[in-house]
Amino acid sequence: MNPRFEAAWEIHQFLTAHGIAYAIIGGTALPRWGEPRFTKDVDLVVVTSLQEGVAPFVRLLLTRFASREQDAVGFACQYRVVKLKASNQCDLDISLGLPGYEEEMIRRAIGYELVPGKSVRVCSAEDLIILKSVAGRPQDLIDIESVIIRQRGKLDAAYIRGWLRQFDALLPAPHALADFERAWRAEKRASREARQAYRTRRG
Repeated sequence: MNPRFEAAWEIHQFLTAHGIAYAIIGGTALPRWGEPRFTKDVDLVVVTSLQEGVAPFVRLLLTRFASREQDAVGFACQYRVVKLKASNQCDLDISLGLPGYEEEMIRRAIGYELVPGKSVRVCSAEDLIILKSVAGRPQDLIDIESVIIRQRGKLDAAYIRGWLRQFDALLPAPHALADFERAWRAEKRASREARQAYRTRRG
């Protein structure tokens, strides 16, 4: 396996052994749904209980993984991210989700076989699009288009639109739904043009 997949497999084994549900997101999930691209870290989401708090979960992670922050607990409590290093020195970024959307995303996660016999849990294609639409960076928009193209006819657009409307209501400058719709229309237009070109060649 490449180093990123090795790190994903290591954190999968640890979380699974402790009965902690998760979903890998970002560039490590992208090869399952869209066009693979280089990324140097592994991003994933877990849902931590507000009653239990963040600190016990972070301390559990530190029994196996090295922290990239001097005060791992304090950083996680403030930013809701745990920054770790796998044993092969690959970066692991664990977002601490809350009940609600992240919980639904983890429930919808599916198995992704990194190499024969070694599968991890990755977010669905729809949830990958939602997360990247909310982030809205130029590379995210390219990734969204690649997922739409590869998953043509398989996406639950109503699910995507429903969550993006909710996120847009929380964003200072709403953009997520518009970004998705732009990519969605571009793929539909490209599909029509491809069909027309095919019919023209057929005469």
